[in-house]
Amino acid sequence: MLQTTNKLKKIKGDASFRSFYRKSSSNKKSIVVFASKEKEKNLLIYDAINSLLIKNNVLAPALYSENYKKSYIEIEDFGDDSVFSLLKKNKNQQETLYKKSVDLLSVIQKIKQNRSKNFKGKTYKIPIYNNVKLFNEANLFCEWYAKKFVKKNRLTKFKIDIKKQIQFLLMHLQSKEKVFVHRDFHVSNLMKFKNKMGVIDSQDALIGNKAYDLASLIDDVRFKTDRIFKDKIYRYYLKLNKKRVNKATLLSDFEILSILRNMKIIGIFTRLAMRDKKKQYLKLIPYAWKLIELRISNNKKFSVLKSLLDLNFSKKVRNQK
Repeated sequence: MLQTTNKLKKIKGDASFRSFYRKSSSNKKSIVVFASKEKEKNLLIYDAINSLLIKNNVLAPALYSENYKKSYIEIEDFGDDSVFSLLKKNKNQQETLYKKSVDLLSVIQKIKQNRSKNFKGKTYKIPIYNNVKLFNEANLFCEWYAKKFVKKNRLTKFKIDIKKQIQFLLMHLQSKEKVFVHRDFHVSNLMKFKNKMGVIDSQDALIGNKAYDLASLIDDVRFKTDRIFKDKIYRYYLKLNKKRVNKATLLSDFEILSILRNMKIIGIFTRLAMRDKKKQYLKLIPYAWKLIELRISNNKKFSVLKSLLDLNFSKKVRNQK
């Protein structure tokens, strides 16, 4: 176990089983990542993904040292200027920062490799983000959130009906092209460092639909933006990638994945509160609902899902933190 000293200062963590320490020495700063659980994902896979990103000219934390036996790695310190913290200080930077984030996403999505070596010299092959994984994630909404609010005598039928709708939407995903998906491409994981945009927390990366990370960024539960701004950033992505996307396919996939992702988020945040006693994420659930409502009203293919949600979750419930 790591001991905090005057040179090792604990810093704010995230929703994972990791803890983070800022290490200061005379010539450099670094971050020590300690994994209390899931060592392989949080240390080995994280390093393999970072190495792949760095090889493809994406700014990601470089590895300085490792002690796998003692469950930690030491990586490059990108400082405290996440896009989220910069936006909180000055909203006038909003358009610039979001466009730079889209620029970074466009570079990431051009990565062709799906294999990378970790610091143990073993090759890691990035898995496919298939419909089974997407279904299981969206189903967290049923397993954790729905059971809190749907009456017991209606819960079984609700779960059956909602699972059918999740499967229905997944069947309607159209894009066949698979790209690098960060999977948590949002304002807290995007860092401005040395006047460049970089990315952290890439250990959950998969190979999947290009609309997923775009939806993570634009329909981000952590930072509220209005519909006009969301549309502007979406159009900017289209402009950058006009030769590489089909407009109708991208929009349809974007809406589906935004809805399913925010259902997953509601489920995860409920689980964090109930299982892990991390209740600070509950305050984000009302906005996750707003994001679902924003996308679910756009298309007839969402009509059955919309009716199911409207029948079982009142406005009062949706606003509950």
